[in-house]
Amino acid sequence: MVGKSDKDSISGGGGDKEEIVELFLKIGLEEKTSKNTIANNKVTGNLIAVIHEAEVTDGCDRTIGNLLYMVATKFPANALVHRPTLLKYIVSSKIKTPAQLEAAFAFLAAIASGNLNANEFEEACGVGVEVSAEDIELAVNEVFEEKKSMILEQRYRTNVGELFVHIRKKQPWADPKIVKHLVDAKLFEVLGARTAADDEKPVKKKKEKPVKVEDKVSAEETPPVKPSDEEVNPYAIFPSPQENLKVHTEIYFSDGRVLRPCNSKEILEKHFKVTGGKVWTRFPPEPNGYLHIGHAKAMFVDFGLAKERGGCCYLRYDDTNPEAEKKEYIDHIEEIVGWMGWEPFKITYTSDYFQNLYELAVELIRGGHAYVDHQTPEEIKEYREKKMNSPWRDRPIEESLKLFDEMKRGMIEEGKATLRMKQDMQSDNFNMYDLIAFRIKFTPHPHAGDKWCIYPSYDFAHCIVDSLENITHSLCTLEFETRRASYYWLLDVLGLYLPYVWEYSRLNLTNTVMSKRKLNSLVTEKWVDGWDDPRLMTLAGLRRRGVTPTAINAFVRGIGITRSDSSLIRLDRLEYHIREELNKTAARTMVVLNPLKVVITNLEAGSVMDLDAKKWPDAHTDDASSTYKVPFSNVVYIERTDFRMKDSKDYYGLAPGKSVLLRYAFPIKCTEVILGDDNESILEIRAEYDPTKKIKPKGVLHWVAESTPGVDPLKVEVRLFDKLFLSENPAELDDWLGDLNPQSRIVIPDAYAVTALRNASVGDKFQFERLGYFAVDQDSTSEKIILNRTVTLRDSYSKGGK
Repeated sequence: MVGKSDKDSISGGGGDKEEIVELFLKIGLEEKTSKNTIANNKVTGNLIAVIHEAEVTDGCDRTIGNLLYMVATKFPANALVHRPTLLKYIVSSKIKTPAQLEAAFAFLAAIASGNLNANEFEEACGVGVEVSAEDIELAVNEVFEEKKSMILEQRYRTNVGELFVHIRKKQPWADPKIVKHLVDAKLFEVLGARTAADDEKPVKKKKEKPVKVEDKVSAEETPPVKPSDEEVNPYAIFPSPQENLKVHTEIYFSDGRVLRPCNSKEILEKHFKVTGGKVWTRFPPEPNGYLHIGHAKAMFVDFGLAKERGGCCYLRYDDTNPEAEKKEYIDHIEEIVGWMGWEPFKITYTSDYFQNLYELAVELIRGGHAYVDHQTPEEIKEYREKKMNSPWRDRPIEESLKLFDEMKRGMIEEGKATLRMKQDMQSDNFNMYDLIAFRIKFTPHPHAGDKWCIYPSYDFAHCIVDSLENITHSLCTLEFETRRASYYWLLDVLGLYLPYVWEYSRLNLTNTVMSKRKLNSLVTEKWVDGWDDPRLMTLAGLRRRGVTPTAINAFVRGIGITRSDSSLIRLDRLEYHIREELNKTAARTMVVLNPLKVVITNLEAGSVMDLDAKKWPDAHTDDASSTYKVPFSNVVYIERTDFRMKDSKDYYGLAPGKSVLLRYAFPIKCTEVILGDDNESILEIRAEYDPTKKIKPKGVLHWVAESTPGVDPLKVEVRLFDKLFLSENPAELDDWLGDLNPQSRIVIPDAYAVTALRNASVGDKFQFERLGYFAVDQDSTSEKIILNRTVTLRDSYSKGGK
């Protein structure tokens, strides 16, 4: 474990840090990796603890060291008790590849702090499995044969990583070094030596411009395309409450009966007395996690329809599972709904209706539509698969009433009884297979307290509470479509009002996961830094990243409310709306991420000029509120990537003997380059500036200057976020965690910023000129401002360097 001295050394002075770097070097980490690691106290502490637990403080093989680093960064937090055991396997080289280690993480995460069965563990991790070079070569040959046409077409542009994935599926425990060697050799065998054409960038075909005369003719003859009704009003597809007399669905029973549920005039009139004939909707999240961008679409549909029709929308917490729900989630949901711009008509909980639900369950039993069952979950699953009735399905009504009362009074053990609806076990719809209505849980409820030890299921409670709250439009995503029969069957047999149910497609985005189970794994297993990690598509994460609710709602409106559930929405589409919004609202400023010092030799040292810089592209210089002051002195810093030793026609940065314009300042010309002892590293640039501005260079660079002689500019930390996953649809992958993007978060601890950023507050948003849009993070302190990259600029923006 990390002792006090270890912890002190993490945050201590330079000598301590040097000792830690030395320790990391001993286990084979590269110097750059070691130095980057100590910038993260959490990883540093973990790695020190792992090195001590593994008893390798005197050093170890580099392969082992890299695996230890993986343990320090990826080990499942719920299984720490097993970490010493895993380390013994690594040090003894029984586990010797990243694939084996990832399998170990998955196994240990599943058993958590439970007993570890060594045989099962070793089998799961491939311990003792030796994959011969011949077996690996056979797998490589098979994959090359399967992907032959793609390889021949793409040649050396083939995604080798994709080939590795397919080989790993065939031989998960293969030595990656042998795999790489064989893949390289096979590519050479199939394609031959690389040619000059292989190294050329693919040429994009230019679209041919039509003849101008034809343009004029088509402009005159073709009227402008009218937007569709749905584009003008996405809620136009929904019927009015007055149309709710129609048959909602047809439910076909295995005995030949057909149920066509619909409201009677009397029930509908009673409903209208409460609602006044207006639209009433509900947004019903389960408080078992943080809301994500998919919930933004649900809010847009539920709250948006009510607002557009002059009605109202409940915020209802679907809190039927006391084990999964927390007050943290409840508070978050209410706060984030407000942040998204929606105001609930009323906040309710399904638990507010527990007494009503209990009484209706009793009524269901009395009507012969429910029974108390004693099957185990495994038996229920088996009987459903075989379409068989429970042995207790036809027990006497009085017996079920008595047992249900005993369930309520806590007289029956948890797991020994459930109340099931008597639906149709031979139906073609598995959601009519006698769904559970109530189950026993001796767990206090976050909202209802300890009054209840039986809790209703979603299938029982959801439709009933919709009816009790007089919801006119019960809107949900398409995976609930098969539950429509159960929804209307239950309301019909109870004689309750029937809301109008309509299903729409889920919002599925590329390069992320949206299921709460996977999101929960990412958070609890520390793959990300909490529910509001800016890489997640949670609304809290998007907000922290700097995305506005206006941009999110514009994005949701743009994709529409459709029933097409087959496509992923590209992340680029969301980023487009983010840029559109921030382009109008984020003030411009200048920050240099990787500074290169430029000394202006013909400007007096110590002299500082205050120049006007624009917050907005179309700002007028006579409007003080639309400009800010930037100091200009004889020491300025530019991006290291904006300097080259060799110039070229398509390059607009600085080079020896070349001039560029410093944004809002003056042209400068490089006169000298100061190199390091290796005669390659560029330490400093010497330049002369043109105070007359007669020179008109093509290239324009952003920059930051010393405002006080000899004192570095304002230092800020910049976090560059990218896609969390490499694949467009990681949820489809068996090893979806293996698809995490290692470059999804890059921290630049010492970027330079203009002094105007000194007073920035948490949540403030900026466009860093030529770099992208950024927002001030909540981790910022009075000593150091931290900024998150929200989104990059358009590609076309950087081509001219302007």
